[in-house]
Amino acid sequence: MHRVWNFNAGPSPMPLPVLEEIRDEFTDYRGTGMGIIEMSHRSGEFQALLAETKALLAELLGLTEGQEIVFIQGGGSMQFVMEAYNFLRTRAAYADTGVWAHKARDAAAFFGEAYDANSAKDRNYSYIPDTYDIRPGTDYLHITSNNTIYGTEYWTFPDVNVPVVCDMSSDILSRRVDCNQFAMIWAGIQKNLGAAGTALAIIKKEFLETARTDVPAFLQYRTFVEKDSAYNTPAVFCIYTLNKMLHWIKNMGGADAMEIRNKKKANLLYAVIDGSGGFYRGHAEPAHRSRMNVTFNLASPELEKDFIARAKENGFAGVGGHRLVGGCRVSLYNAVTPEAAEAMADFMKEYMRTRG
Repeated sequence: MHRVWNFNAGPSPMPLPVLEEIRDEFTDYRGTGMGIIEMSHRSGEFQALLAETKALLAELLGLTEGQEIVFIQGGGSMQFVMEAYNFLRTRAAYADTGVWAHKARDAAAFFGEAYDANSAKDRNYSYIPDTYDIRPGTDYLHITSNNTIYGTEYWTFPDVNVPVVCDMSSDILSRRVDCNQFAMIWAGIQKNLGAAGTALAIIKKEFLETARTDVPAFLQYRTFVEKDSAYNTPAVFCIYTLNKMLHWIKNMGGADAMEIRNKKKANLLYAVIDGSGGFYRGHAEPAHRSRMNVTFNLASPELEKDFIARAKENGFAGVGGHRLVGGCRVSLYNAVTPEAAEAMADFMKEYMRTRG
């Protein structure tokens, strides 16, 4: 079997043992004679899987009893809408750290005033601002914990006097974070935690109590809490893959082990960039670099195009930068192995030797 070094920004790799376990159960889940995607979401087997998945999330994230966990189709784009529709009554603040913050803010503008509490635009989104201009009457502050396009990540979270909502789609469970400091966390699972097609949301009960009720039932977080994510048919297969990934993370040693693993991978690549004498130019400022998405440029777009082509020839997938900004990007989500990062670092060194 031929497997490439997969650095796609999402959907992204899953561990081979997890994929093999899914394969082996695909036609017969736990002796039922059915695959998980064939059985009723109301069945005892799926309900047990759902409960186990929520318990694993709570354990691995260190959640308190005062938080609700739900699974909702539509990914992050649906969450941009639901977040504002439920909680924006007057105005909401958005930390302007890049494209996904813009999309969240623009979706919120349909429901009320949505404004930038700060902006990293002045340095082309190469850093995370550490001050926030919160206007009176602000309902919440929205942040994006990791910015996949520009390669920046929060290492200190906001200390403000309004609820903080965190889009943690691209670094959830990649490191140890005190999740109890947020009013709500939501994340598409397709980068660190499973297959594309659903998002998870973790909501403090007291924040949920402030949600609007004059909202269609399908777009209310309350509905998903009350119906245990089964108001309609949930994304059964996605939740199943999430369950498998959570077991894998637990067996690997949990969030702390993931953090050590991910730090090692990122350091390998940043060391090549920093030691290249300018051949590779990292986009993010060193103090704000992401461990999940290493973004960099070469001397010209032509050289970047050649680098990406040569990487593909050598079995490295997904190293092109986002279509909006170009350049190169190597994504190092949980399932990317240290061996893959080491191979990429070696390739970068060899490419620099032959093209520098």
